[in-house]
Amino acid sequence: MARLIGVLSFLVNAYMVIIFFRIMLTWFSGMGHGSVQDVLARITDPYLNWWRRNVKLQVGILDFSAVFAISALSVVQTICSSIAHSGRINLGVILAICLSALWSVASFLLGLCFIVLLLRLFAYATNRNIYSPFWKFIDTISRSLLYQINRIIFGKKIVGYLTSIISSLAILAALWMLGRIGVWFLTGLLFRLPV
Repeated sequence: MARLIGVLSFLVNAYMVIIFFRIMLTWFSGMGHGSVQDVLARITDPYLNWWRRNVKLQVGILDFSAVFAISALSVVQTICSSIAHSGRINLGVILAICLSALWSVASFLLGLCFIVLLLRLFAYATNRNIYSPFWKFIDTISRSLLYQINRIIFGKKIVGYLTSIISSLAILAALWMLGRIGVWFLTGLLFRLPV
């Protein structure tokens, strides 16, 4: 049984790698469609499209459905790998694995938001040309982030742009640190649950 679950773990891991390559190829739109891209699309798109259809994870122009799709596969792969190595698993370990996967996604999103706002602060401080495509993209994302975060922090009060960016960066850093400590503590408790 452990060998069969080990094979399943390997197959799930291989599928995650295939999805990763499929995503990477979509970043290079100038490459056109070839037989490799078409095969990868036939293998991965049904799974990725399920996430796009059923779990609305698009924020503006960014689509995070692939992040959650890979995270779900990662949870399955980790559970299978744990069963294959130890021969058993308990509910606490499964919950700890799920919590760790959720934190990985949340940590990634918080880090991405932090980097976008840090880039926007850099552009603001150095008076960069925000009309280039890259800075327009950063500005589009940062404007939405700043609006949401500042609405929570300041309510209807109007604050300066620099104050808005710095306070948003501080909130994101605090959320990341608190989340990391909380997840570390909770996963420790979950791993110690009796079998």
